[in-house]
Amino acid sequence: MSMQTLQAPLDPASIGPASRYVREAREALLAYDIEELAVLRFSIILTARWEASDCEGSERRAELREELGLLRRHYSDKVDDIAMTFGVAAAMNAKEEVERTVYVPRDAALPEEVHVEEVEEGADGEFGL
Repeated sequence: MSMQTLQAPLDPASIGPASRYVREAREALLAYDIEELAVLRFSIILTARWEASDCEGSERRAELREELGLLRRHYSDKVDDIAMTFGVAAAMNAKEEVERTVYVPRDAALPEEVHVEEVEEGADGEFGL
């Protein structure tokens, strides 16, 4: 094997037919990870707005702050995961893309409190719906 062959740039066609599949699978995995990152970003924005609103009690706001911390940690972990799998440049590009494109409109309504109605027990001992 000559020195020129060893130092030549890597050509996907010279690797073999599986290289196309590997490249496409890698691109699909990166797109999936970016989508997960976008979902986390959306959840962070929405939870932060909900926590900052005056419609919740102090106990519920404390729960939302705790959830917000977990979401931020998951977001950071997802960026790290992308960096370890696809490289630091791909992770930074993905993060910038998500932060540029994911937003919640200012006039979007915040989730209202969910009221769970108690189900009364029926006469025959079964729960009614």
